[in-house]
Amino acid sequence: MPLTLHDISVWDTGERIDLVIPSVDAARAFGTGVPFGASEDRRSLDGRGGTPDVHVEASGLTLAPGLTDPHVHFRDPGQTAKETMATGSRSAAAAGFTRVLVMPNTVPAADGGAVDDSTPGGRQVLESGRRSVLDYLAHYEDDHGALPVRYDLCVAATVGRAGGRASDPDLWGERLPGHAEAGRHPVRAISDDGSAVPDAVLGDVLRNAGRAGIPVVDHCEHHDSGVMGQGPTSRRLGVEGIDSATETRIVRRDVEAARRSGVHVHLQHLSCAASVDLVRRAKRDGVPVTCETAPHYLALCDEDVARYGALARMNPPLRSARDRQAVIAGVADGTIDMLATDHAPHTAEEKSRGLSAAPNGVIGLETAYGVCRRVLVEGGYIDDRRLIELMSLAPNRLLGHASTDVAALLATGARCATHRVLDLAHVENPEDVDLVVLDTHAVWTVDPETFASKARNTPFAGWSLTGRPLATIIGSRLVFSRLDAAPRR
Repeated sequence: MPLTLHDISVWDTGERIDLVIPSVDAARAFGTGVPFGASEDRRSLDGRGGTPDVHVEASGLTLAPGLTDPHVHFRDPGQTAKETMATGSRSAAAAGFTRVLVMPNTVPAADGGAVDDSTPGGRQVLESGRRSVLDYLAHYEDDHGALPVRYDLCVAATVGRAGGRASDPDLWGERLPGHAEAGRHPVRAISDDGSAVPDAVLGDVLRNAGRAGIPVVDHCEHHDSGVMGQGPTSRRLGVEGIDSATETRIVRRDVEAARRSGVHVHLQHLSCAASVDLVRRAKRDGVPVTCETAPHYLALCDEDVARYGALARMNPPLRSARDRQAVIAGVADGTIDMLATDHAPHTAEEKSRGLSAAPNGVIGLETAYGVCRRVLVEGGYIDDRRLIELMSLAPNRLLGHASTDVAALLATGARCATHRVLDLAHVENPEDVDLVVLDTHAVWTVDPETFASKARNTPFAGWSLTGRPLATIIGSRLVFSRLDAAPRR
């Protein structure tokens, strides 16, 4: 049955339209989470049988292109106690994301090389009938069933992510966009995320990326020890601090490498004022560099580690309150191109080891929109339209995709008595239409126990946020919905 959302606002024009989503069954349309891939239930809402249309009064809701996250860790293969491709994808769909970029720090690393059975992840790959981690990920849906998110792959920059020598393009070149072997999940970037590309092999990695036509996505941080940002809080807590120079040295090096080579370098999770200044100057000079930051660097600073403990331990670490404000300013003035979660799941046992022993990283998908909106929009730094540009248009450009243009779809749509109708069953190339329905007024409290992710390691538990994705549409299909929770306006 079709689901019609009446009087919903288009994100960039404000036009009120009716949105018709085809082939939605009643149980899935109004569940707290749509079970993607479930069989269609053709019973009517009133029990009389048949497939009546479902109508939702959606005034006050917003229709926008689906969100894209260029930085997620789904831990599959090799660390599936933390997350899997299936649970990570459901978490993304529940958060309004229609596309993600999967990082290569799996176990074994996604470097294109053949695996053996010496690790649980290697055995996992071989048991699926695949020879490498890239094969396993590229064919995951063929082997395990469809997922409720589109995903691209990031190949490891060095063999095994060990930093010794650059990965071999002969082992992953056929997975680049446009090649027959690329399929639905091509390699769109190269990175040793979790570690910066070492100085000794950076030139080789840049050459590989330049020839492949993909960006180098670099982890801007290198240090051998330390727990949190260096400052009064680290000294008060009696733990080793990490100086911001461990980030800015990599940023400065990468900017100069991009300047010399002309290869696009994308800098991950900027966290300090000096990094933002370096990128701002590089962009004025026309250097081919882009960058991102993450919600936790916008919302928290090193002082919050005293409150949240290991749940606020991450890499790069949280910096000073001054650095936090500089990062926000970098978003506001356009220096920082996009927002990425760096979704990094860990088990409860790992994070319970205490600040000094716990692993780095926090999850971020299911809180991303609300946290970013609270800091940036409610804080008066940007508006809702700019937030969509940061979370959809810019990351899609990085990955070589175009966000769904709602206005263009409407240009050929029908019109009812009062406004235009966007019927996804009658658009050109419906398989390419990815959208999110947002309630920018929804007030909700973060409860990690309700997350679709396997992991719970977030510092935002208990936070009250305003603004939440209510429905996620991929290829004109509803893949997640919490529309039953939307107030009827």
